Amino acid sequence: MSLEVRNLHAKIGDKEILSGVNLTIADGEVHAIMGPNGSGKSTLSAVLVGNPLYEVTEGEVIFNGKNLLEMSPEDRAHEGLFLSFQYPVEIPGVSMTNFMRAAINEKRKYHGEEPLSAGDFLKLMREKRKIVELDSKLANRSVNEGFSGGEKKRNEIFQMAMLEPKLSILDETDSGLDVDAMRIVADGVNKMHTDETSTIVITHYERLLDMIKPSVVHVLYKGRIVKTAGPELAKEIETRGYDWIKAEFSCKPNGESSLLSYPEVQPKINEVNAE
Repeated sequence: MSLEVRNLHAKIGDKEILSGVNLTIADGEVHAIMGPNGSGKSTLSAVLVGNPLYEVTEGEVIFNGKNLLEMSPEDRAHEGLFLSFQYPVEIPGVSMTNFMRAAINEKRKYHGEEPLSAGDFLKLMREKRKIVELDSKLANRSVNEGFSGGEKKRNEIFQMAMLEPKLSILDETDSGLDVDAMRIVADGVNKMHTDETSTIVITHYERLLDMIKPSVVHVLYKGRIVKTAGPELAKEIETRGYDWIKAEFSCKPNGESSLLSYPEVQPKINEVNAE
């Protein structure tokens, strides 16, 4: 099992944003998380990777058998967690080459491995650039400096390819992308997916999920996952919006979730993974 989130509560300042998230993701699965603005989707990704702005007040997160919440953000990354930011930042003065070489060698050091030689690193970089069609000129510039929105998102997926994470979280990677850029990003994610890796796709739009096909779709609302179903849920949301889910949630006692049990969802997962 890759990730298990149990009754996760988190706040920023005095405001609780996550109010009891439960989520289980197995190796090889792609899970989509959708929901209205302000529901806690980006907060969940930030909490998982250890953003210090958020305080976990209750619950636990187990990642590949280890307590994720006890780890520093750096160790979470070394253990195989990766976040593609919704708004990638620029780092002037730090070249992509030096940035990625430092990141990879720190991860290798964490796992007791020797650092990559300059030659091996550059060979790896050339191979991974091809996955997202990243121009060599961009790879030699400062991190994201002067990049367009699409180039920044493509660069995020390039970093993902270089680091080879066990669990990737894509936080609205489709935001601001045109159709061609979205296709390149989605193709890169799909090429890197294996039976041993998992992905969380946070998005508002079903169109990205036509390219990165999820095993399961969740709806996060008011800090909780209130509905879980197969890929058809994304299409229903595209057609009907979220009002029907909000109404369904408000009618349930104590805001109970409308979830399919894991045995009910599993055949859908198997069907998607077989495609």
